[in-house]
Amino acid sequence: MSLADLLPALKDLPHSDKLRAVQFLVVEIAKEEDIALNSGATYPVWSPYNSVEAANVLLSALREDQAEYHA
Repeated sequence: MSLADLLPALKDLPHSDKLRAVQFLVVEIAKEEDIALNSGATYPVWSPYNSVEAANVLLSALREDQAEYHA
């Protein structure tokens, strides 16, 4: 079965089955790349929320850009 055949079938699945399909694909990719995923484990995911340092870097870049634009 090709991806073109599979996509319409996935679109018609109920929400819970779509989530199971995503979980299945993540596990399969992890196996192919020799990444150990443990059932029930939690894994950190980086997020820009509450990242003051990242906000300061972006603000500095914006200020530099504005200074060059208005110069």
